[in-house]
Order: sequence, then C-alpha cells, then structure tokens
Amino acid sequence: MKLLFLHGWGLDARLWDDVRAALPEFETVAWDRGYFGAASAEPVERPMVAVGHSLGTMLLAGRFDRLVAVNGFDRFTGEDAVPPRVVGRMRRRFAEAPEDVLADFRTRIGAQVAPTGIDEVALAADLDVLATTDARHCGERSDEARTVIVLHGGADPLLPAVMRETTFPGAPRETLAAGGHLLPLTHPRWVADHIRAFAA
Repeated sequence: MKLLFLHGWGLDARLWDDVRAALPEFETVAWDRGYFGAASAEPVERPMVAVGHSLGTMLLAGRFDRLVAVNGFDRFTGEDAVPPRVVGRMRRRFAEAPEDVLADFRTRIGAQVAPTGIDEVALAADLDVLATTDARHCGERSDEARTVIVLHGGADPLLPAVMRETTFPGAPRETLAAGGHLLPLTHPRWVADHIRAFAA
C-alpha cells in the first residue's frame, strides 16, 4: 500500500518527515504546495491511502477512496467552522503584509519561523481556497463509498471544537487531548500508528 501526504497552509512537505520515518514498511510520497520553493505533485497510482493535514485534507477530499484527515476538515469557513470574517481579514492583511500574516499564523499554531523567500502568489491562492471551498459533497464517488478517519488535537488553537466534532460527519475520529494543530510534528508516532491501522 502506498501513502500520499499533503501538508497544510503555510507549511511544506517536511511536516511529514517524522511520520514517514515511523512508517518504513510503506512506500510514501509527499506533495508540496510550493510556498517556499518549487511545488511538487508527482503522479500516483492507486490503490493508496491519502493523508492530509489541515488544508491538505480538504484538497485531497473526494479524490481518493481512503483518507486520513490529520487536523483536517472538509470546509474551513461557515457555520460550525471558522467565521468567514476571520479569513476575510487574514486575506486583506496578507495583500498588504504577507510575511507578517504568515509569521502570525505559524506562531499561532506553534510552528517555527518560516523559511525565507515565500511564494506570495501560492499562499494567497490557497487562502482563497480556505475561504471559498466546501469539500463536503465533492469528488468522483459518494461520501458513502469513501472511507475516512479523522485525527484531531484536543488543544488545537486553530479549529473550533465544534468544527473538529462535525467535520466529515459519520467518520470515526480520534482525539489526542494534549495535541495542537501540528500533530505530525508534535506526535508523529501517534499519527503513524493510526495511519498504519487504517491502511491495514
């Protein structure tokens, strides 16, 4: 079984390094959105399990039959999610001071300082995706035909509790009480163990 990984907004493929290292029995590939360098999304063959973090989950939803949502969601804004005005304010500020907005975001979620040389266009485009995309009913197959597991941190500073509880309705979910929004970095073995069990 092959595993495909995709990171969230403001991060890169290195987010998954420790998770991938904890899954040596699997062939893995990590796509990169190109916020800090060249984007990558090499072709992949099925069958596989897709693993998304945050925005990465929403971008993968509907494209693969099996999905692990790590700190993930099927939509970011709206009722029982992040208020649209919050993302709207972030988009307006980003247009004026992109590096400051990125730094504030990474600080909020507990990430280290971002690499230099950001791709403002790529980051702005994916802010638009966060603001406008609803993946609850997208994809080639119905929700009933897909298998999803949701992994969340109980202390996630970005995603409201109600959002963590209602995203991907009906999917089994596991919550790490002390976990934040960067589970692949802070608790890679916990994430890897759930991926391994799901992929079995």
